[in-house]
Parts: sequence; structure tokens; C-alpha cells
Amino acid sequence: MTQHDNKHDAPGADISRRRFIRAAGGLAAATAAGPALAQAPSADAAPARTLPFLIGRMGDTLLARGNRRRVVICGGGWGGVTAAKYLRQYAPELEVVLLERNPVFFSCPMSNKWLVDQVDVQFLTHDYLAVSEKYDYRFIQTEILEIERERKTVITAAGRLAYDYLILAPGIRYNYEAWFANDRRMAEATRARFPAAYIPYAEHFHLKNALQSFKGGDLVMTLPPPPQRCPPSPYERACLIASMFKQKNIPGRIIILDHKDGVRPIGPGFRAAFEELYKDIITYVPNARIEEIDPFKKEIRTEAGDFRFDHAILMAPHQAGDLAWKAGVVPAPGSGRPGGWADVDPLFLHDRNDKDVYVIGDAVGFVSPHFAFYPKAGHVANRHARIVARYIAEREAGREPSYILPDNLCYMMVNTAPQEGISVQFDYKVNAEGIIEQTQMDFNERTPDTVPEDFNWARLIYADMFT
Repeated sequence: MTQHDNKHDAPGADISRRRFIRAAGGLAAATAAGPALAQAPSADAAPARTLPFLIGRMGDTLLARGNRRRVVICGGGWGGVTAAKYLRQYAPELEVVLLERNPVFFSCPMSNKWLVDQVDVQFLTHDYLAVSEKYDYRFIQTEILEIERERKTVITAAGRLAYDYLILAPGIRYNYEAWFANDRRMAEATRARFPAAYIPYAEHFHLKNALQSFKGGDLVMTLPPPPQRCPPSPYERACLIASMFKQKNIPGRIIILDHKDGVRPIGPGFRAAFEELYKDIITYVPNARIEEIDPFKKEIRTEAGDFRFDHAILMAPHQAGDLAWKAGVVPAPGSGRPGGWADVDPLFLHDRNDKDVYVIGDAVGFVSPHFAFYPKAGHVANRHARIVARYIAEREAGREPSYILPDNLCYMMVNTAPQEGISVQFDYKVNAEGIIEQTQMDFNERTPDTVPEDFNWARLIYADMFT
């Protein structure tokens, strides 16, 4: 700044500068003088740690308590991001915090089409921060480490925060223990070399690169036993990969090893696609329960026979995501409750022993003796989120909520040239005994009209979540 510019400073500005310079000079002198002017730490004292503000530690307070009651949402998938938006709409007096480890939302639904270049990556990705600012909730990108239910506290890599209500939206985990027990090396090799790509989103890029570079040979797909994430989607994936092989003249064969005794849901529609479109490409093997997998030798032993492969998509059995286990909502072995998934009130989706802890989406466990589990699908997660947001808003208003049931709709593309698809719909009601009943409607006719319906469904539900 020039001397002329100084004349336009506020009165007393140069005095403040002189005081600042003298203070800075005194600090520098004290530092240079060492122990003569600054007290030295004792020999056995731990060295002080000074970190930048945004480098948090698990023992820090991530967000201080304000005047508003707080909802903490763990997981920013189809359920978590929807719950945050609707809580702000239904209960604007609440503070809403969404915790998610990924910086960007990546959609598993519609990703099979991306694997074979029917959609681009922009169709699957959305900005967490933009929607959080639009609806005035807090989005924090961090790893969730532990959940202390007795203290109503979530511990993250960036610090701790308290909650009044907790919504768990953890998705799924792969139960590699069912295949490899405690052999971590085998599990890690399987996941790294032959990812299932049912947890977004690094696995999807790995699988797409593998498919794009596949030159031919046997591609084996192992299907997990029910319940699993999006039951019809592995069959869709097989069809779309087969269609890609067909269009690119890749001499490949897809072998589907299904734990079940037949294709379902939409069984007739998928079987027709296998037989009419991909008879020389897809081999479907039912009752192929996995007995042993060796990712190094590329060998699989099943109850239906032994198989070798050139590449594979190895889908281990599914369970509720890690956070459900850390939060203690998955029943312990021997408890008498169905294991592996969150034990919730079937109608109100809260933990059976804690009404302030809700579970939504794929992690939800047994809900009905008629059909066992809700379909583990993005559509259901979106509906669960809206339902739980309504429940919490009603409770905050001092009212006892009435139950609300979800619905579900899944579209599956089975051909790319021309584009053709099939679909399935699920509806729910509570019968006179208070038990949830499911009505399933399979639409097995392969038609090009289903494809624009599929894309329109995706656009509408993305808009519901993000706009």
C-alpha cells in the first residue's frame, strides 16, 4: 500500500497496526529467547498437538448442542438423503445432520445400464452439498466409527455428536465370512479382483473397467441367497452384459450360479430373455449353493457342480451394513430373532427396544411371516425415509403417528439393441390380524415401452430426493 493510500484508512488504523507489529515482535522475541521467556514443558509431558480446525479427532465435539432437538442420519444413500430432505419439510424446528463417507451420491439403481454405456455417469451422481444447502440441513462427509446408544452419541473420524433421534441407513455389507470364515486374505482378494458392485461406488468403476477390457472366455456370476439387495438386478446385469457381448462380437459366456431353485422375481420374463436373446451366451444354473471359492485359482465349487472362470462377479451373501451391527440393532445369535438384519417394529421401523432409533432401506429385517422381508430396493428406501420423517414429525408435534406402508416398483432392461425391458410391482396392506401382506405383480412381456417408463421413474425419484 502506498503512502497516499494510507490517508484513506479508517481513523486509528495505523495505531492498530503499530500495536499489532509490537505484539508480533514481542511474540517473536519470546520464541527466540526460549526457556528464558517461555515456560518449557516438563520432560514427561506429552507434546501439545495443534491441528487445523477441519482436521477433527474422534474425541472432539463435532457439532455443539444448540437450542433445537437433533436428528442424526447415518448413511447418505437413497434412504438417508431422502430422510434429510423430508425431515426439514415436515419438522422444520428440528436440526438435521446427514453423515456420509462418500463425497458424491452414486446410484446403484440404474448402474447396470451404466456398466454397458446405456447411461452416462452424470445420470447416477448427485451433489450432497447442493441439496443440503437447498433444504437447510447439515451434510458432513466423514467416516462413522461407532454409535453409543446409551449416550445417544455418534462417533465419527471428525468428532462426536449427540442426537435425539437416530436414523440408520447403512445399506448392506457382504458376508464374506459365510465363504471364508476368518480368512481375511481370501475375502480381500475376492473383493479386490472380482467385486460384486452392489455397494457404491468404487466397485462399479472396477467392474466397468474389467468388462470393457474383457476379450472373451467364461464370466461367472454368483448370486447371493435371499434376502439380497435388488433381487432382479443380477439377472438384468447378466442380460445387459450378454447384449454387450453380442453387439461387440466378444466370444464370452456368462454362467449364472443361482442359490435359488429358479429365477425370481419376473421369472418368465428373464427366462424368455435368456432363451430367446442369449441362448448361446447365458447359462443359468439353479441350486448352485456355494461350497468353496478360490479367487487365486479362479475356481468355484457348488452343490450344482464345479466351475472355472476367466473373470467373475462374486456376490457373497448380503447382510445389514456395518453400522447396523455397530449400533446394536442386529440380533445376536441365539436371540430367537432372524439374524443378519436390523430387528425393527414392522410398522413403525424403529428398533424394537428403542423408539428413538429408526432403520430404513436395505438394512431392515424381518417384517412379515407372509413374505419375510421388504424388497431391498432403492424405491423402498426412498419410501421408508419419507415414512420415518413423518413419524418423527408427528412425535415432535406431540401426536402418536399412524402407520404408513411403502410400495415398490422395479424396472429391468434386458436388451440394448433394441432397448427392451420388463418390470415388477409390489403393494402392501395390513390384514385383520395386524400382519403385513404383499401383493406382487410381475410384468413379463418384453417391450420397448418399459424402457422410457424406467428412465422416467428414475428421473422422478431423483427429483424427489435432490430437487
